[in-house]
Amino acid sequence: MIDTSFPDIVFYAAIIGFAGMIHGSLGIGFPMVATPLLALVTDVRTAILMLVLPTAAINVANILKGGRWGRSLAVYWPLALYGMIGSFLGTRLLIVFPAELFRPVLAVMLVLYLNAERLGVGFAWIPRHPRVAFAVFGLAAGVLAGTVNVMLPALIIVALEMRMSKTVMIQVFNFCFLTGKLTQGAVFAHAGLMTAGVWSVSIPLALLGLTVMLLGMRLRDRMATATYRRWLRWLLALLAGLLILQSLMAW
Repeated sequence: MIDTSFPDIVFYAAIIGFAGMIHGSLGIGFPMVATPLLALVTDVRTAILMLVLPTAAINVANILKGGRWGRSLAVYWPLALYGMIGSFLGTRLLIVFPAELFRPVLAVMLVLYLNAERLGVGFAWIPRHPRVAFAVFGLAAGVLAGTVNVMLPALIIVALEMRMSKTVMIQVFNFCFLTGKLTQGAVFAHAGLMTAGVWSVSIPLALLGLTVMLLGMRLRDRMATATYRRWLRWLLALLAGLLILQSLMAW
């Protein structure tokens, strides 16, 4: 159940606004930033439920940003297809198992993301066998998205080895996020978890996140991306540490 007291609503809005600005500036990062922040005050499952609609709205806007998105999707659509399958499986796991089991998993995924470039060096086979790579990393990304709302670690490894341009990378990532999120939302709805209470909170948050994200897009071409990426990495490292600490204290 989502706590709708005034202090909590303000906290939710601040998180969504912050994550929306990050995503607008970088083209990625909304669920990766918002999920662990929300998980600090609620469980992972509730955090993901709240983020279904805001994430989908933000993904659509980013897919359309940059133009010629059809070309990107024509090449990399299998990655999203396998991601949908993985997201279905991951969301079922999230529903069946206790939500608190996924807090340390989320922390591990953040650590993995922070080291994704280093890990990507060992996957030189990806460009030679793209179909296999799309299946393996698409499924992995989907399962991660379904359970902890973070699919970037798997996608970044593929993007680095396939030498995607910045624009293509952003479009492909957001398309994978969108298809995975729609699949996850459908599974939640079928399980009866997308209640009126969830919608009443997520719709205003979606509008807020989309508005702030559009403002952040204006900064994307004006400010040093390297600076934002550095801040994002430090923030994620801090969040991973806090989530690990919370998990240890719960035990």
